[in-house]
Amino acid sequence: MTGLASLTTVFPGLVWAMAALALVQASRRAALWRLGTAASVAWLDGLAKLPRRYLVDVHHVVARDAYASRMHAVVAGGLLAASVLTALAILPPLGGFRPYWVLVAAAFGVTAAGSLLVGARRYPEKQKRLSAGRFQILPVLLVAYAVGGTVTALLLAFGGADGLLAPLALALAAAGGLGLAFEVRHGPMRHAAAGALHLVAHPRPGRFEGRPDTALQALDLDAPRLGSEVPADFAWNRLLSYDACVSCGRCEVACPAFAAGQPLNPKRLIQDLVAGFSPSEPAYAGAPYPGGRAAEGARGPLARLIGPDARIHPDTLWSCTTCRACVEECPMMIEHVDAVVALRRHQTLERGSLPEKAVGPVTDLRQTGDPGGRPLAARTDFAAGLDLPPISVRGEAAVLLWLGEGAYDLRYGRTLRALVRLLREAGVDFAVLGPEERDTGDLARRLGDEATFQALARANVATLARYRFERIVTADPHALHTLRNEYPAFGGCYTVVHHTALLLDLIRAGRLKPGRLPDLSVTYHDPCYLARYNGETEAPRAVLDAIGVNRAEMTRSGRRAMCCGGGGGAPVSDVPGERRIPDLRMAQAAETDAGIVAVACPSCTAMLEGVPDRKAEIRDIAELLLQAVEAGR
Repeated sequence: MTGLASLTTVFPGLVWAMAALALVQASRRAALWRLGTAASVAWLDGLAKLPRRYLVDVHHVVARDAYASRMHAVVAGGLLAASVLTALAILPPLGGFRPYWVLVAAAFGVTAAGSLLVGARRYPEKQKRLSAGRFQILPVLLVAYAVGGTVTALLLAFGGADGLLAPLALALAAAGGLGLAFEVRHGPMRHAAAGALHLVAHPRPGRFEGRPDTALQALDLDAPRLGSEVPADFAWNRLLSYDACVSCGRCEVACPAFAAGQPLNPKRLIQDLVAGFSPSEPAYAGAPYPGGRAAEGARGPLARLIGPDARIHPDTLWSCTTCRACVEECPMMIEHVDAVVALRRHQTLERGSLPEKAVGPVTDLRQTGDPGGRPLAARTDFAAGLDLPPISVRGEAAVLLWLGEGAYDLRYGRTLRALVRLLREAGVDFAVLGPEERDTGDLARRLGDEATFQALARANVATLARYRFERIVTADPHALHTLRNEYPAFGGCYTVVHHTALLLDLIRAGRLKPGRLPDLSVTYHDPCYLARYNGETEAPRAVLDAIGVNRAEMTRSGRRAMCCGGGGGAPVSDVPGERRIPDLRMAQAAETDAGIVAVACPSCTAMLEGVPDRKAEIRDIAELLLQAVEAGR
């Protein structure tokens, strides 16, 4: 009985010691987060919603990888249950109740099974997207803790605590358990502590409310420092979020720039941000930036992050298309794109370090309100022969048609002509701004030129305030996102609808009566700024289904679709890679054997049509619908 009594005290004491060590390590880590700037956090609301955010929102993403989902549920659930049950056994009624230790043993057994699942992804050969380094010891520590805990609990349940096996099992559990607790500061267990706190203090809490929360935060242009140059320039909860990274590599697999061999790996980017504010951070042990452009640079909260001799090479920063594929796939819901834009803002506004090819378009935006320096009055030239009423004549319309930059392009002019003809066919009361329509400023904002964006936003908001309309309709998802989600910060609150959503409404209302086009084989390419940024994936497909085409889905579709390569200023940044992103996307389209790739964005049209030797035709949904309407007459 002496050995049994001692073990019932020491074993729970081990778990309490683990908790104390983990708390010390987490506190030391938190000292690094506090180096960041202030951030407003709704603590009570975040704490109250943590269980749902973890069990629903996070696991919704984790579940996309069925193996990882099962592994995580088993190992995390078992580890938490076994540790809590053991810690509670310090209470005499429980510690002396043998059936209770059977329950504890079962929980440790579940942990052991989960630990083997963790190990199977790393031994005998590590999965390519996973990081090595200290992550390789994680399954070893888990197995030691789980096996030692199982044996110890079974000895307490069925006797035998006086033999040699008991101290050996306890020592094994201690080695694994204390090792796991020690890893909270620098190792793989850091994401468990930082991840939970990150979900509470998330910088975009709207993501947990079932709606896209994708608008960039307006920058105070009167602030003494613009954008982020050093780790200390980021808000503290942003630094916390980077520590939540578990280096799973899902962002790496999803990134179009990484796939194209451009010098960007979003996982490495986040880890470079972590290393920037954590001087003693272990060396990165995952896939590098393609092209051999990794720059080690200095570490520390005041160490410059961007530069040929800094941690992050400028080419890495400008390779991002801001498509949010990395954000969409991250199980810890980290905001990679926000970090990229914050760094770009400093490069552009404080250092004037735009990519060479981007200087011209941004200068033209500042001077003329158009990135090509074209006359605003020429925006409606595509409509020669069509009745395109300016809203300035009547001062009001049911629908304000926002043309966007694509109106200057001869190819996309065909799409807009088709859309105008459909609006006429349906009897829609619409008008355009004509020469009063400036660029929305999307390009400037994504390239970090917040000053030019805000000037354009305020000018457009002032123009729109002079007229009355029920809603804005646009065929440009970039304009849609900016008008819908980013202009409210400047007093412009509008109902903004994508043209595919309006066309679907007109079909369902019987105002458009399309025929069927069953001989057309079509695959639809989701624009990033429509699907991921605004959650619209069904309206374009519903229009295609309404005209009876033979529709096939690409492997990557919907919110998980691959970018065309045309967002975030990438075409004007023009960072070379081993391949071109649109070539990769068209190769995915070719796998469907579709003769037509349906698009719903001027940038996507331009990028995909620029692919050499493509076998599929690129057609906007408005063009296909017009063909069906004409066939149905």
